[in-house]
Amino acid sequence: MMKRLTVVVLGMLLAAPVMAEEVDRTLDAASDGRVHISNIAGAVTIDGWSRDQVQVTGELGRNVEELIFERDGDKVTIKVKVPQKSGRGIESDLYIQVPQASSIDVSTVSADIEVIKVTGEQSLGTVSGDIDTEGAESDISAEAVSGDIEVNGQNKVTNTRANTVSGDVLLVRVAGIADTESVSGDVTITDGSFERIDMSTVNGDLMFRSALQAGGKLTAETVNGSVDIEFTDDISGRFDIDTFNGDIDNCFGPKPERTSKYTPGLELSFQEGDGDARVNISTLNGDVSICR
Repeated sequence: MMKRLTVVVLGMLLAAPVMAEEVDRTLDAASDGRVHISNIAGAVTIDGWSRDQVQVTGELGRNVEELIFERDGDKVTIKVKVPQKSGRGIESDLYIQVPQASSIDVSTVSADIEVIKVTGEQSLGTVSGDIDTEGAESDISAEAVSGDIEVNGQNKVTNTRANTVSGDVLLVRVAGIADTESVSGDVTITDGSFERIDMSTVNGDLMFRSALQAGGKLTAETVNGSVDIEFTDDISGRFDIDTFNGDIDNCFGPKPERTSKYTPGLELSFQEGDGDARVNISTLNGDVSICR
């Protein structure tokens, strides 16, 4: 009888679920060092603060092997280590506070990334998840395979790259140079000021509500979607616009012309002011609207 009872108790212990682990760890760090973060699944939030420390709080998935948290010179590494044949129970939600001037490199597979009040360079990448970041005075690179990307800037001159395969791209108050791309999704640029801006998508709409600086260049290309451009400041430039199957609405005055009497395509080329900027707009199936 005792032997049977021991077996039953042991079976119950083995069947009991492994609970998720709470984490709260801190390391001293350089005020402008680099922080590398890797988390397979869950969520990552990075928040800049005034201390010369990196703090990690949150919850590790029940099947996570360990949290690697170490410093080597000016570099801090945070990595959620999971089994090679990982399945369920590896979702980890991390809240990471870093010195505000840190440069960050964040990599996830199935996890959202959010960045707040970090002024250093940012390299953000996820396979399946959204990226939401605040930009300051440093360059940002954000890439997703399946997810939306949103960058909120402070109208400081930077180099911003935001590319996703399946998802929307939104840039707000970004300035300087920007390269934005989606294969299946919309690209929207608002309240910014650019010396060069590239917008492209295969299936989606493009919208630009910002300023193009003197001598700047705007390129907007889509295969299936509309292009809506409105300059928030005075614009002086050379415009080249074409659509194969759609209309062109131009509030600057000149009217579009048919590319051929045998096809529905329209094109429009004209100069506004001194023509020091360049604006190139193209869509295969969609309307084009350009205004100021």
